Amino acid sequence: MGFGYNEFDTGFGMGFQLFDVMFFLIFFLILGMFLFMIVKGLSTWNKNNHSPRLTVDATVVAKRTDVTHHHGNDMATHSTWYYATFQVESGDRMEFAVDGMEYGMLAEGDIGKLSFQGTRYLSFERERLSD
Repeated sequence: MGFGYNEFDTGFGMGFQLFDVMFFLIFFLILGMFLFMIVKGLSTWNKNNHSPRLTVDATVVAKRTDVTHHHGNDMATHSTWYYATFQVESGDRMEFAVDGMEYGMLAEGDIGKLSFQGTRYLSFERERLSD
């Protein structure tokens, strides 16, 4: 038959074309987001590396955690991120991600020397209280 009829065409040809287009759109959207996150991370890393290392007087004003849960088929995992907020003499506050051990050693109200580089936390050295 010369009218463009294909004996294997079941009427779903348009549906499969739409699926193909949607599949590639979603694939490239996810790929684009992944690449954006990599570029953003590298940009932050580079900016921190080019920032001066500063040590300032600061007070620990807050601590918080961020726990995420991931549930799989037969498995559940969680991740915990630790953050500490410091207030410097000017009244400005800065929040830094810290590791779990450092988080445990910090207490709200601690006064000392905060060392950081850009958005990267380096250390906090508590002032010794005189007896």
